[in-house]
Amino acid sequence: MTFWMNGKGISDNELLAGLRQRRPDAFRQLVEIQKHNIVNICNRFVHNPEDAEDIAQETFVEVYRSISSFRRTSSLQTWIYRIAVSRSLNFIRNQNRLKRRGAKESPEISDEVMQIPASASDGPLEVLEQKERQQILDQALDSLPPDQRVAFVLSKCNDMSYQEIAAVLETTVPSIESLVHRAKTNLQKKLHAYYRTRIQNSK
Repeated sequence: MTFWMNGKGISDNELLAGLRQRRPDAFRQLVEIQKHNIVNICNRFVHNPEDAEDIAQETFVEVYRSISSFRRTSSLQTWIYRIAVSRSLNFIRNQNRLKRRGAKESPEISDEVMQIPASASDGPLEVLEQKERQQILDQALDSLPPDQRVAFVLSKCNDMSYQEIAAVLETTVPSIESLVHRAKTNLQKKLHAYYRTRIQNSK
């Protein structure tokens, strides 16, 4: 694999060699190349840009500390994505534990990619309805089993192939296909149930 930075290509081998030598320039290159992707992935799960930035930083710190344990059973990028997903899910579990202990829930911020942007002609009510729809979608995604949620988010929000997702989750392509299909089915059921209840309550 070749990474690109400032129009110049750098191979996986070159970058990995620099990281293993603990060269600061190699680590800076990695952050510059991958930061946007990692923050993007983290934000798909935590729905908060500031938290996503923090998790991305933790991801790069773990990469720096653990690079010697990287065995090349996958690409360097896949390994980093796996760490980012794991860190994001750990963050969510910790947040859920805090909420169960009565901690104040942080405000939810919509996912920028999945949100339908309001047009210039939309009034306050239309904007509120779009934000509500986004929140309902986020809640439905959050309620999925973790493996379904990760597969669906990486597929639909990060436009990763089933083969790439299988590498991140260390499973098979048919397994990812099944997870994405089940996620779609569960999301349809959850959203249908919500809107059916809302219609009934409006009568």
